[in-house]
Amino acid sequence: MMNFEKRKLKKKLNMKNSNATGSKDSKTTAAKSSTASTTKSTATKSKSTATAPKKATASSSSKTATPKGTVKAKKSAAEGLRELFEDSLKDIYWAEKALTKALPKMAKNASSENLKKAIEEHLVVTQEQVARLEQVFEIIGKKATAKKCDAMEGLIKEGESIMEETELGAVRDAGIIAASQKIEHYEIATYGTLCAFAKTLGEDEAVQLLEATLAEEKEADVTLTEAAYNTINFDAADDIDEK
Repeated sequence: MMNFEKRKLKKKLNMKNSNATGSKDSKTTAAKSSTASTTKSTATKSKSTATAPKKATASSSSKTATPKGTVKAKKSAAEGLRELFEDSLKDIYWAEKALTKALPKMAKNASSENLKKAIEEHLVVTQEQVARLEQVFEIIGKKATAKKCDAMEGLIKEGESIMEETELGAVRDAGIIAASQKIEHYEIATYGTLCAFAKTLGEDEAVQLLEATLAEEKEADVTLTEAAYNTINFDAADDIDEK
């Protein structure tokens, strides 16, 4: 009887221990599950936070690459200095050829013999400059091609407008000189730039020809300045006083 009671008590103790262990294991499992869930959630938030700046950076980079107001290039736009050099040659080639047609009209409208002679002489020089540009094209291995020069077209039109808006005589002569000097200053700037481009590209023969033309344009500008200050501007002023 005693042995039976002992076995019964032992059985109850074992069952109690078993229930306690099961409860403990269940709590441990639940804790692990909660921890894993929290870790995953934190990782997700961290990943989301890390991704956000990348989007902002990409957006910022995109804005920097295409700033507002940027002029869209044409399909035929120059991508290198040599292409820009060749394009500029075509531009001034058109300009010089246009001047060979504009200068005779200026000479006919000039009253001063000195001014008329200066324009006629520069016409001959301009024709030589056209031939010189054709040599430059040949040196760089390109066909001499003219591309419309908007700047020169505008300057020539301005000269025609000045002649229309002034009476024949000293005042018109002063206007012709003003228009001619604007043209010379444009050519001086253009040939100076072309010389710099040619030097950078190692086109030494082209540099010599372009520098020769640049020197002629500077000389023509001095001639026009002397003509203006020596007689024509003063004659124009006298015409105004007389009126």
